[in-house]
Amino acid sequence: MVMQRLRSGLFVLTCAAPLAWCQGLEYIRAHYTKYEFRIPMRDGKRLFTAVYVPKDDSQSYPILLLRTPYSVRPYGADSYPERLGPSEKFVREGFIFALQDVRGRYESEGEFVHVRPYIPQKRSPKDVDESTDAYDTIEWLLQHVPNNNGRVGVYGTSYPGFYAAMAAIDAHPALKAVAPHAPVTDWFIGDDFRHNGALFLAHAFNFLARFGRPRPEPATVPEPPFEHGTPDGYQFFLRMGPLSGAEEKHFKGKIAFWRELIEHDTYDEFWKARNPLPHLKNIRPAVLTVGGWFDAENLYGALNVYQSIEKQSPGAWNALVMGPWDHGGWNREGDRLGPISFGAKTSEFFRDQILLPFFNYFLKGKGELKLPEAYMFETGTNQWRKYDAWPPKTSREQALYLREGGRLAFEPPADEVEACDEYLSDPAKPVPFIGSIEIGMAYEYMVADQRFASSRPDVLVYESEPLERDFVVAGPLTARLQVSTSGTDSDWVVKLIDVYPDNYPDPNPNPRNVRMGGYQQLVRGEPFRGKFRDSFEKPEPFEPGKVTRVEFTLPDVYHVFRRGHRIMVHIQSSWFPLVDRNPQKFMRIHEARESDFQKATQRVCRSRSRPSLILLRVL
Repeated sequence: MVMQRLRSGLFVLTCAAPLAWCQGLEYIRAHYTKYEFRIPMRDGKRLFTAVYVPKDDSQSYPILLLRTPYSVRPYGADSYPERLGPSEKFVREGFIFALQDVRGRYESEGEFVHVRPYIPQKRSPKDVDESTDAYDTIEWLLQHVPNNNGRVGVYGTSYPGFYAAMAAIDAHPALKAVAPHAPVTDWFIGDDFRHNGALFLAHAFNFLARFGRPRPEPATVPEPPFEHGTPDGYQFFLRMGPLSGAEEKHFKGKIAFWRELIEHDTYDEFWKARNPLPHLKNIRPAVLTVGGWFDAENLYGALNVYQSIEKQSPGAWNALVMGPWDHGGWNREGDRLGPISFGAKTSEFFRDQILLPFFNYFLKGKGELKLPEAYMFETGTNQWRKYDAWPPKTSREQALYLREGGRLAFEPPADEVEACDEYLSDPAKPVPFIGSIEIGMAYEYMVADQRFASSRPDVLVYESEPLERDFVVAGPLTARLQVSTSGTDSDWVVKLIDVYPDNYPDPNPNPRNVRMGGYQQLVRGEPFRGKFRDSFEKPEPFEPGKVTRVEFTLPDVYHVFRRGHRIMVHIQSSWFPLVDRNPQKFMRIHEARESDFQKATQRVCRSRSRPSLILLRVL
């Protein structure tokens, strides 16, 4: 089952655009028989599972399992969905599709726990986690669903991607193939709700305002939407005031995980226990991790699930696919994001030529698997590339230096004289994260035109000369800054931007009447909360006015800056309401009152002895 994600953050089941495929009720009803089970777990709780079995019994079929907190509706043995599986071709190929409400959600019993921690040492049947629930589900299905061939695959997008990755840990022997799509991993370092300790305010608030509400048990009714009272998220969150305003004005004690999210404001055991990456050891199933270069939610998760398995399970069949997609874009057409065209229906290629052959090979023994270690879409030139490792073994480091006069150059500064650029950061007038009016975290921000930000006095802009040849960036980025602040804390937002030539042609078709000449396309942007510069566990204040090194890693990119384009870098200290406002005063931000927010003068140094630079991996 594939789920369409609303701007509120909730998945819904629908065949309306922009989904790329839909088999239809009649086809599924004619070719599959539906069963509903309540599968017992080892602690006695029962998980609701809908199973669709091919009516053709001339052969046996593998089981394809999806575990989700977003509902397996429609409920009722005679009620069928309009689509099943990752694509229409999966339905026509023939699989036993098993869809399960995870523990504590919708029709399943038990308590729902966000990114439930893995328990390494299980001492009794009461020690359950998502790994054991997947194991018990698979064991029961193999014994009770007729005509299965004894092989199982698991897949899922986003939160279901987390459950897919967890199924690979201490996996059932019958689990042969796992495909986590944009899996949730670390909610403090890089996925969803916090990036480098900075709270992704609009996304966290909007998601939990709906998904985080308490639910009766069991229940099939979806959560009602949250009413903002305005389409303008910038104004909504600014009027909310300090972070405490979310609780005082809106949630009022009803959203338990919101309180946990903001109160656990350092990388403590609460977050470490919920990170599955350290446990991806001794992985036995084949794993195909899938992600999108422009995924605003779980880009970090996709890249790091692959890398963690690569390092901790060196004998595993482990591959990575990264396409030009936003969150869940592989389930749609994948031909464009906003005004940026990718030249083809990339998602259809992925589903038909990568995902289906992967499951057919490992679950049916069908076909010859010719997938590379890394199947990567190169943006800028818009073509798929194959690599035997990621980042590519032939990549090398290349520094881009911030220089005088807003220049960006490959040569380091030659002047030893102290040289810094500065701006005034005002929490009352934070820099917007996008130029359009949005109520939440618009996915399009990942490629949005940055000209609105380049003209602001609180954004430092550095730009290269037009490139004489194509410049290929392939891998993670490192921001290495020498900075000071007049406050005692500060956020540092770094953005890597592709500046199009002034005569660049407009898209055809042009759905939003966008003018591409001079377009400043965000390629990668990431915030860093400065107090965590030495440790996410033990934050430290800045000494006002003292130059301090701040270094952090931005997620990978695979992008070609074409000949004639320019490379641009932005440095700023707010990105609102994507990121909550930093009071620019060292403190627990959720305890800040309006009087704690203060203006601060931010300086970025760029001399030979104190250079500020972006370290790239290039081909």
